[in-house]
Amino acid sequence: MAFSMNNGGSFGKRRYGSGSLAEINIVPLVDVVLVLLVIFMLTAHVMEFGLEVDVPKVKQVRDSAQELPVFSLTKSGELYLNEKSVNINEAGAEFRRKFKGAKAAYLRADKNTIYDPIAQVVSALSADGIEVRLVTQPDDSGRSK
Repeated sequence: MAFSMNNGGSFGKRRYGSGSLAEINIVPLVDVVLVLLVIFMLTAHVMEFGLEVDVPKVKQVRDSAQELPVFSLTKSGELYLNEKSVNINEAGAEFRRKFKGAKAAYLRADKNTIYDPIAQVVSALSADGIEVRLVTQPDDSGRSK
């Protein structure tokens, strides 16, 4: 859209070269918006947070809607309590300090973790009076029709 201003207020005559011409150019705005869109699309998957733990798949999974603290055990044997690293010997005390009324917790372990660290964590938490519930994924490939 172009605007022209005539000197003297005569509307019938148009004087070339003396009036100002103002146009809004939106091409740079569209370029900037498209660049920002591409940047956000590329970085959206990086903004996911949390530990990468590939839990085992089983045929039957009981749905649970309870919000409980989560202990995560990585493939290398590192133990985390809700994304914060914790020592296995202090796991029960740390659990009691952060979650005063909770009596149970979930344990997520990577499916490639050997059984010994899992058993040690379950034993240590059970000794502190914490009920341990294991986290699994449903296996849809083995269902019968």
